[in-house]
Amino acid sequence: MSQTVSYSSRLRDTLSRHVEVGTVPGLVALVSRGDEVHVEALGTLHEGGTTPMGRDTIFRMASLTKPVTAAAVMILVEECRLRLDDPVETWLPELAERRVLARIDGPLDDTVPAARSITVRDLLTLTFGFGAVFAAHPILEAALSLGVVGDGTPNWPTTGQDEWLRRLGTLPLMYQPGERWQYHVGSDVLGVLVSRVAARPFGEFLAERLFAPLGMADTGFHVPPEKIHRLPTSYAHDPTTGELTVWDEAAGGKYSRPPAFEAGGDGLVSTVDDYHAFLRMLATGGGRVLSRAAVALMTMDHLTPAQKAEKDLYGDHFGRHGGYGFGMAVRTHRRDLASPGQFGWDGGLGTTAYADPAEDMVGILLTQTAMDSPDTPRLHQDFWTAAYQSLDA
Repeated sequence: MSQTVSYSSRLRDTLSRHVEVGTVPGLVALVSRGDEVHVEALGTLHEGGTTPMGRDTIFRMASLTKPVTAAAVMILVEECRLRLDDPVETWLPELAERRVLARIDGPLDDTVPAARSITVRDLLTLTFGFGAVFAAHPILEAALSLGVVGDGTPNWPTTGQDEWLRRLGTLPLMYQPGERWQYHVGSDVLGVLVSRVAARPFGEFLAERLFAPLGMADTGFHVPPEKIHRLPTSYAHDPTTGELTVWDEAAGGKYSRPPAFEAGGDGLVSTVDDYHAFLRMLATGGGRVLSRAAVALMTMDHLTPAQKAEKDLYGDHFGRHGGYGFGMAVRTHRRDLASPGQFGWDGGLGTTAYADPAEDMVGILLTQTAMDSPDTPRLHQDFWTAAYQSLDA
């Protein structure tokens, strides 16, 4: 009982301050340790509105989709329908016979042959040779114009998975397969891979093999009409004033209808309890979904120092964890209150979720206020500080 009281007081007081000053209109937070689960729902679904956040509020999970996609791949690996070091061109011929830019800022026709094929492992570790770049290089301009990557608005994606992959296949890789870590695109490719190997839509595979066994009834790639009242407005920050601006409405917005492409990198919606079921499955060794060995492989650091060079350039955004497993970060050192071995990830629309096996702990904080200003990351930091501080109470 003392631990519950501690969570109630520390979490509520810490998170309430952020709601009161307008960092976010509302939030839902969960901290569990073993079988004890504590949830706080604070504020409202919409800025200036009256509908309160609830435990059943549905959130755009953004990049918290990536660990789920990696788990789907591992299901197929454990069924021997995929092998980690298989070339993916068997199922994704669009990615066969790759060319690679001679230099990242060079013209698209200045290329060399890829030294080897792209493998399943390359995609899982985001080292397949193509991903996010944060400078105006020709390859980024081409990827944006083709709709291979989004432009920061809710308009992406505009094509189905096969056309998306065809367009990706027209571009050279940025780096040689396995050379370095690059964010995001590998997870989108994995969703296509799962769909083709399973011979069914990616969302159907997830629903049958992950969501149903774990009781994740509110998780999917869109919010159906009968549940749309549980979806908050999604906000970004005005780059000049820092004030909240609407990024995506609930009713009539991006997530109110099935997407053209079920994106494995950032497409899911979910609730705090659904995602807790997923993380607890990993934290307790896989349950009915994966073997303990598969979970151990997913949640260990797979990157070499050379591969980490790109990731660690971005400091706290990508580099604070130290390592990266399959679709998620892995803590390799104690830099803050989290234990080495903690695993999970953050989502650009305001979500964060990690499991800490050493403490038998899961923490999840869901908002819909983007990570495009210092405010939301500070809220996340305060949440984690309060959660860990409560462990010894």
